[in-house]
Amino acid sequence: MKQRLQDLRKDFVKGELSLDSLAPDPIKQLQKWLSEAIASEEPEPSAMSLSTVAVSGAPRSRMVLLKGVEQEGLVFYTNYNSDKGKELAHKPMAAALLFWPQLERQIRVEGRVEKVAAAVSDEYFATRPRESRIGAWASPQSSLIESYDKLRQAWLEYSTKFEDEVIPRPAHWGGYLIRPESFEFWQGRPGRLHQRFRYRKEGSLWTIDILAP
Repeated sequence: MKQRLQDLRKDFVKGELSLDSLAPDPIKQLQKWLSEAIASEEPEPSAMSLSTVAVSGAPRSRMVLLKGVEQEGLVFYTNYNSDKGKELAHKPMAAALLFWPQLERQIRVEGRVEKVAAAVSDEYFATRPRESRIGAWASPQSSLIESYDKLRQAWLEYSTKFEDEVIPRPAHWGGYLIRPESFEFWQGRPGRLHQRFRYRKEGSLWTIDILAP
């Protein structure tokens, strides 16, 4: 018998959050929770949903990997010619969501987006596995392709091309920085009385609000 979706319920009992326990700086709080997610052996602790705005005005979301948490914000990498790259060029705003079900926590981040410096992208690209670096050259991300056989053939061609060379970063691939304007830290609680704390940027300072679940 198929289980009804409305029956897939559980109570949230694993943690508690308070205003007094929050770091004044949301980046510090994010780093703390991310470290705890890694220590808890969450399957993909750095996975985050990234939402952008299409030219039509429609929201669009996909999963990416968080690759850096700097004092300025959150860093991820992608193909600049992908759908999300084109959308960020049109409207450089994004919303990101990190969700850690084992800890019953999530973090929402919203802010403006800009490309990181080329040297930063070069440095990160050099740390990627060889197969991934070749893939950045071979895949016209988000574009229509004739078949996966053709894509595989392109990958093999670039593999041969760079066989005895250091694989350079393609100009169409690099990093973005989300400069946060708001954060929300969410902790699941019993009875659906979840705890939500929102950081709002006011000048150079952060104000923390308490939100109803």
